[in-house]
Amino acid sequence: MTVVGLDDTDSRERGMCTTYVAAQIAERLACDPASDSSPSDPVSRVCLVRLNPAVPYKTRGNAALAIHADVDPDRAFAIARDRLESLAETADERTNPGLVVTGDEPETVPTDVSAFAKRAIREHLSIADATALIDSHDYRSWSAGNGRGRIGALAAIGSWQARSEWTYEYISYRDSSRWGDPRAIDHESVFDAAARGYPDVWDTVDRGEDETVCVPHTPGPILHGIRGDDPDAVQEVANRIEGEPVASSRLFVTNQGTDAHLRNGTIERASDGRAYRLDGRVASEPETRRGGHVFFTFESVPAGESRLECAAFEPTKRFRDRIRALRTGDRLTVCGEVADGTLKLEKFAVRDLVRTERTTPTCPACERTMKSAGRDQGYRCRDCGTSAEGKVERELDRDLEEEWYEVPPCARRHIAKPLVRGGFDAPTRCER
Repeated sequence: MTVVGLDDTDSRERGMCTTYVAAQIAERLACDPASDSSPSDPVSRVCLVRLNPAVPYKTRGNAALAIHADVDPDRAFAIARDRLESLAETADERTNPGLVVTGDEPETVPTDVSAFAKRAIREHLSIADATALIDSHDYRSWSAGNGRGRIGALAAIGSWQARSEWTYEYISYRDSSRWGDPRAIDHESVFDAAARGYPDVWDTVDRGEDETVCVPHTPGPILHGIRGDDPDAVQEVANRIEGEPVASSRLFVTNQGTDAHLRNGTIERASDGRAYRLDGRVASEPETRRGGHVFFTFESVPAGESRLECAAFEPTKRFRDRIRALRTGDRLTVCGEVADGTLKLEKFAVRDLVRTERTTPTCPACERTMKSAGRDQGYRCRDCGTSAEGKVERELDRDLEEEWYEVPPCARRHIAKPLVRGGFDAPTRCER
């Protein structure tokens, strides 16, 4: 078995997509006359691995790809390099493709390579980290620019052994003559197909925003990508979508929708460039700031000595109303990436809600709010003469329950786990 790892072929402005490059390599490997594989298709799988979403130099999804194929490693390297040199958008100086090839079995790559893959999903790694490991195992490699793509390429090689939880994405590609033009997709057919596939197929649409989440807006080759837990179901949903002709398609095995980027942490140890699952308490009333972004302060329990700002940014749309419903003292588990000292919320669980508040008493006779009778003298109704010793407890009507809440599909990171997938430690309020 040969494993081909590649990364960093696309550009924010110029397009392209590393999944497309990987699909093209897989297609060339499948029809290569030099292949000595007995099956009709020597490619057993193509893995789409989402790496740390907090890496600043990534393109949108920070994806690296690995192709597992029963072909000669030298031949695979030659074919992959040819495709990379031809397709990678190296005219963009921020695109730095990398290629790594090994003859190791995906299940038996060295332990330090699988450990590298785990770290790449949650941490920042350097080009030197990757090249030292590549050299130590005498892997075949190639790169352009500064060679940063070798980080993701090596991580992709180690991912199969590093990860045990996988989902699927079925990606359909456009004819190259249409790249850069608006996509011709029947909107209603996407929603109909999404309804048929749900819940095994998720994040296809956002019903609250009337948005076809599976259809990208970038100038690249993807027509639509369908994600889910069942390989047959994602393909069936894709086949039900009506629109422009599909030039080619490919099923990917992926760590999308798994929360693989999250680590359990504490507020005092949370640092920029990583994603966390943190427990604590709301320490300030939510505040809507310019641009529609909603912020609150989160503090550790019980001491409250460590604090971290949390934010639901405008693109999270209706999720911000969940944040606005929080009150000081609510106990939460929050999940998200930390950047510039602020945690960007992806989901949160309510653990305990403040159910009462102390408030100025109401006169039992006239039901007017009492006034202060003076310092340490309680409250008095000026009309009826009734009095009260101090503030009273009043029950609050809360719009939240002790459940998990999430951003809508239109705002979800590729790697973040949708609540509909289950496995959470409390009831869930799923967005679809």
